[in-house]
Amino acid sequence: MSYSIDFRRKVIFTMEEEGLSIRETAKQFRIGSASVSRWINQIEPKASTTRQRKIDKSELIKDVE
Repeated sequence: MSYSIDFRRKVIFTMEEEGLSIRETAKQFRIGSASVSRWINQIEPKASTTRQRKIDKSELIKDVE
């Protein structure tokens, strides 16, 4: 599960406004400090990778039939 972009922005905004450290921010929001650290550099989540099939789907259907 990934956190929403709105939540990520709220976390970073709060950290900056209140002058909190990464650890203090993570503790306040009950999330990992690595997440806060990552969000400082990149607020948008990375796109998930799609796994390629070894066999074309239509070929697989033919084979099963």
